[in-house]
Amino acid sequence: MICIRRARPDDATAIGAVHVATWRSAYAGLLPEAYLTSLSALRHAAGYEAAIGERRNGHAVFVAVAKGADAPAGQEGVKGGTVIGFVSGGRSRRPHVADGEIETLYLLDDYRDRGVGRRLMRAMAAHLAAISCRSVMLWVLKDNPTRWFYQRLGGRLVARDVVRVAGQGQEQLAFIWDPIEALLLATAPAPEA
Repeated sequence: MICIRRARPDDATAIGAVHVATWRSAYAGLLPEAYLTSLSALRHAAGYEAAIGERRNGHAVFVAVAKGADAPAGQEGVKGGTVIGFVSGGRSRRPHVADGEIETLYLLDDYRDRGVGRRLMRAMAAHLAAISCRSVMLWVLKDNPTRWFYQRLGGRLVARDVVRVAGQGQEQLAFIWDPIEALLLATAPAPEA
């Protein structure tokens, strides 16, 4: 079973580990290997622990937790389950583009194409709608191999920018859902037959 819930401070270590694992997978060959190797799950965990507790500007973090047969091998019996992915966001850092922003969405490779990313996006979209965001955006590196996911959910390309990652300029793309209901509709559970 995989459930989506609001993150707790004690999830931060697992969230940091997911962040590092997904970057090493998604950006292998795109970013310098030395940079990817140097990523620290503990350093990321500290940042996520602060973000989970702070909740400033409507910020929230949701986690996907796998239990039982869906848990990673060797962790089936872990009490409370194993964090396999997460999403974070809040009010937009660029309010002239959208009201809300999804800042991160990371999911371990073994759990892709199972609807977990869609469920995480829905949790964040519902949260943002509940705090009165009428639109939502996110940034993704242009060469990120999972960029198609946002396009399949109806994200509309609205901006391009260059950001420095590992000392290199990387083009990033901004996708928007305006109104936010478009994302809620795109991530709605399929009706049962």
